[in-house]
Amino acid sequence: MNINPLWYKNAIFYQIYPRSFYDSNGDGYGDFQGIIQKLDYVRNLGTDCIWLMPTYKSPLKDDGYDISDFYGVFEPFGTLDDLKQLFNEIHQRGMRVITDLVLNHCSDQHPWFQSARKDPNSKYRNYFVWSDTDTKYQGTRIIFVDSQESNWTWDEEAGAYYWHRFYPSQPDLNYDNPEVHEEMKNVMRYWLNLGIDGFRADAVPYLFEREGTINENLPETHAYLKEIRKMMDLEFPGTILLCEANQWPRDVREYFGDGDEFQLGFHFPLMPRIFMSIGKQDASSLVQIMQETPEIPENCQWSTFLRNHDELTLEMVSEEDRQWMWAFYAPQKEMRLNLGIRRRLYPLLDNDRKKIGLAFSLIFTLPGSPVLYYGDEIGMGDNINLFDRNGVRTPMQWDDTKNGGFSTADRTYLPAITDEKYGYQNVNVMQQEDDPDSNLNWLRRLIRIRKASEALGEGELEWITTGSEVKVLAYIRRSENDLVYVIHNMSDYPMHFQLDFEPGIYTDLIQPDFTIAGNRDTELDLNPRIFYWLQRKKSIG
Repeated sequence: MNINPLWYKNAIFYQIYPRSFYDSNGDGYGDFQGIIQKLDYVRNLGTDCIWLMPTYKSPLKDDGYDISDFYGVFEPFGTLDDLKQLFNEIHQRGMRVITDLVLNHCSDQHPWFQSARKDPNSKYRNYFVWSDTDTKYQGTRIIFVDSQESNWTWDEEAGAYYWHRFYPSQPDLNYDNPEVHEEMKNVMRYWLNLGIDGFRADAVPYLFEREGTINENLPETHAYLKEIRKMMDLEFPGTILLCEANQWPRDVREYFGDGDEFQLGFHFPLMPRIFMSIGKQDASSLVQIMQETPEIPENCQWSTFLRNHDELTLEMVSEEDRQWMWAFYAPQKEMRLNLGIRRRLYPLLDNDRKKIGLAFSLIFTLPGSPVLYYGDEIGMGDNINLFDRNGVRTPMQWDDTKNGGFSTADRTYLPAITDEKYGYQNVNVMQQEDDPDSNLNWLRRLIRIRKASEALGEGELEWITTGSEVKVLAYIRRSENDLVYVIHNMSDYPMHFQLDFEPGIYTDLIQPDFTIAGNRDTELDLNPRIFYWLQRKKSIG
């Protein structure tokens, strides 16, 4: 594969939950061989890179993010050779693959922690953060407010409290220990040597602890992240780091460094504002957060997304907006989790193609590399009756046979969705493949169009509409050889909009039969919930 060091800046990422993607051997679990069998489907969607969620050995207290062996694989998924074959098959299809890297913590079942708690003289005792009291680091927020009261847990065998930013089953690693630095670098080297193209680094703001701080985004954390980036650049050129930091844009900006830390960072605050803009029929909050988003180094890129494997987090909105989002998008208590909403894309937006079109248009036309969540391309639903976040992690719906074609087992890891609206009998890949207007083929077309436009992939952003109420959201994407005016009617009503175009003939990339001569004071009549990607074809002399 040709190594373009900036390949990620205009890439489409596809997030796969291995447990629920495809079961090749009928045991009820998705597996590596199952993913291999579906790789052509993923490639044909227009995907450049697969993000593979955790495949490590794990007791599954937190869906694989609680790792009991950083060098092993979860047995129901297959063997290490199966995983190496998966990496190879992805590359043979011209795609790349990144995997989850959990730097902050491990499982309490990991041999490191078991040794640490049993023997105060073990070298692994200093791999974790211990205290005789649970009153240290009082300024630190609790992430899982629904279930946790403290970031400290007493361990009877160790005779001490240990520190954890997530569940008690996930003790934090001690990054004040240089041996931990090298241990985690070696973990990374191991997987990079097996051929992956980088990591989505989980929960990176929390690596270090300092009294008198909130223990997030500390300078020591950034220093270590620069260390691992330097190692990757020197030893594995062309590989990337994608930052998961649910922070304000000004804080995430620090994780890009001077182009010497993360290449990619999720834009968490943008995501809920997309849903607010559609629900309120007013995009002013979206414009505001984008205008507050700082410039980033030339070799860096934002990652944009609509949904993923977690709840739709509302940490980065005001209390007033959080209450509005809950009331509008999660009126039932079962739809809420922590500070978020545990629902999938299509149910959130009423299964309404026009609203969903606005959402996809925004992540495809605002700056960033879009990340798609498996199943959203066909319009999968959710199951709010399942535990915790499992409601948005149900089996992929391939056809209308047993378990949606996911597995031949009588009992699957999670049950497939069977409700009348979103059940696999009506929503599945097979039925949508041959329908040119299906959710699947509609999204494939949007991706193809987006990837063909230099301006949408790489261009500068110029705002046209701003203000306290934005019913029509318009902006320009401009590159050296391409110019696109992007226009969205966010409302349920027809809108009349006047726009000063740079002179030229403009054709809508979505509906090529729509062409206008753009000049000053060009008037547009916009149907409800419509969007245009107007590309300049030629200048008027």
